Amino acid sequence: MSITGIVLCGGRSTRMGQDKAALLFAGETLRARAVRVLQALTGDVIVVGRADQDVSGLAVRVIHDPVEGLGPLAGLAAGLAASPGDVNLVLACDMPLASPLVLQRLMELRGDHDICVAVIDGRPSPLCAVYRAGVARVAQDLLAAGERRVMALLDRVETKRVDAAVFRDIDPDLVSFLSCNTPDDLERAALKRRPPGT
Repeated sequence: MSITGIVLCGGRSTRMGQDKAALLFAGETLRARAVRVLQALTGDVIVVGRADQDVSGLAVRVIHDPVEGLGPLAGLAAGLAASPGDVNLVLACDMPLASPLVLQRLMELRGDHDICVAVIDGRPSPLCAVYRAGVARVAQDLLAAGERRVMALLDRVETKRVDAAVFRDIDPDLVSFLSCNTPDDLERAALKRRPPGT
């Protein structure tokens, strides 16, 4: 089984007010932090971003959204299409507290499903999840039909939805699934940060 990590960082960061991927969190950019989390599980990591983003210093493959402004489904489709891996660990750069242990468990729980996502308070978390490479074609078909929601992809293929309670032994507060869209979100995440190396 070959594994590829995909970091999504091409969003417009409208609510953050600046490119969130370049923001510092605990001494590293959110982009670099997401890459490091995935590199704990695989040596093959792809960063999907906008053409105007500075990704210097990252020893990974970088691809760009073919059409900008179409949201995370477009970035996901581009990353999966470029991936050589059978299994893909997808992580949005605005989830700075994501744990490799959580992604590892999602991989273990996937079974034969196309996608495996955690469900927190009734809502799936599709940007810290595991995807089979073949899902790229379905994502591209959805985009061609004008669909922009990642949730539509989850509904279209075989998706395993896992109650987030199964992660509490390794992530008691489920901070791996916390996304930061505003400066206040980022401040709250900093307060919840685990000690280095956990």
